[in-house]
Amino acid sequence: ASSNDLVYQFDYTGDPDTVIIDLTDAHIWDASTVAALDAITTKYASRGKTVEIVGLNEHSARMHGKLTGELAGSH
Repeated sequence: ASSNDLVYQFDYTGDPDTVIIDLTDAHIWDASTVAALDAITTKYASRGKTVEIVGLNEHSARMHGKLTGELAGSH
């Protein structure tokens, strides 16, 4: 899926208080995906919900860890 569309694929109000995003078999290719994941996490947090991102391969986890929180205003 396009990282630009990813933000719109969740039911931020209707989803449970803890959301697990399983990215097994997915790969973070660039900063836009990290920005989308940050936007998703922020949208849930504004509703008092938490997000856990699981299943990242080594490269993706490194990229996410390096860039998360650094791309404000991307979505």
